Amino acid sequence: MEKSIYDDENRLLALLLREVRKEAGISQKELVGRLDCYHSYVSKYELGERRLDIVELRRICEALEKNFIEFIAYYDQECANLPRSLIRDRNIRERL
Repeated sequence: MEKSIYDDENRLLALLLREVRKEAGISQKELVGRLDCYHSYVSKYELGERRLDIVELRRICEALEKNFIEFIAYYDQECANLPRSLIRDRNIRERL
C-alpha cells in the first residue's frame, strides 16, 4: 500500500478535523495553545500536507473536546460514503 499525504482518505481526515475545530468555535491559535505545538503543525495537517499518526489524532481530538472513538467512527463512515468517482473531480478535490 502506497502512503501519500495526497490520498483521498487523508484529504477527508484534514477536512473533518478542520470542520470539527470550527464547529467547536476553536481558532487555530487556540488549538496551538491547547496542543502546545507550532502553528505550522495545525496548519499543515488541516491542509492535508502532513500525515497524523493515531497518537497525534487522539491528542487533537482531546484538545478539541471530541470523543476519539466517535470521531474515528464518523471518519470511517464518511470514508465508506465517499464516492470515488467524485473525489477525482477537481471541485471536490479543492473542497478536500
